[in-house]
Amino acid sequence: MEQSPAPFSEIGRRARDLLTKDYTYDQKFTFSIPSSSGVGITATGVKRDQIFVGDISTQYKLGSTVVDIKVDTYSNVSTKVTLVDVFRSSKVSLCFNIPDHKSGKLDVQYLHQHAAINSSIGLNPSPLLELSAAIGSKDLAIGGEIGFNTTSSSFTKCNAGISFNKPDFSAALMLTDRGQAVRASYVHTVNPANGTEVAAEMIHRLSTYENSFSIGSAHKVDPLTSVKTRFSDNGKVAMLCQREWRPKSLITFSAEYDTKAKNSVPKLGLALALKP
Repeated sequence: MEQSPAPFSEIGRRARDLLTKDYTYDQKFTFSIPSSSGVGITATGVKRDQIFVGDISTQYKLGSTVVDIKVDTYSNVSTKVTLVDVFRSSKVSLCFNIPDHKSGKLDVQYLHQHAAINSSIGLNPSPLLELSAAIGSKDLAIGGEIGFNTTSSSFTKCNAGISFNKPDFSAALMLTDRGQAVRASYVHTVNPANGTEVAAEMIHRLSTYENSFSIGSAHKVDPLTSVKTRFSDNGKVAMLCQREWRPKSLITFSAEYDTKAKNSVPKLGLALALKP
């Protein structure tokens, strides 16, 4: 539904993505093989310091059913089965990991013209219950989420937020960390022709009266090359350069430097994504 509000998890995502998405300080390699037959395979490898971890995932599509299976280097198998339109405008997902027999989870998503509802329940004797909802429209939405741990009889989540979206800007205000912090974010498209955007995020912690902020920008040097920058109040400066060196294949270089740390060594990262 084009005019329905996005799920609660999408509130503030546009600014969050500009400030954090694609920044990596490891060496990462991704190889994807799409298929017109409905079966796709993706292999991912990440080197952190001297440790290498990876996984192989496959996705199978048949009608309104999607099956995702992932196997990592520790022989863990993650499976997700998604059924679309079981009921009108709904999506049901069943997730579980092997050999963890207590990892089962059932997710249900329902989209209405003026509401988006997501629910999740763990499939074990002491499940974790989660519920989020957003009401409004594509331009203006207000929502909240709660999480309840039946084992400890305590709330793990209790957040709320409101967002206002237009094609050239997006603003969001959220109450997070179970009511302990206020997060405000804003992103603005300065020049649509070259993809220049600026974003800012500020967090105020109600219990300690501490404030923190980050500002960032994104710009397309040419149709195939984009750069991003970020500066945080803790003194960390980051930059990213991404190049589409062939269709749907990206190479990304990231760097971060802590200006307040003595003898600080810059963090460097390289990510290569190949897609034939």
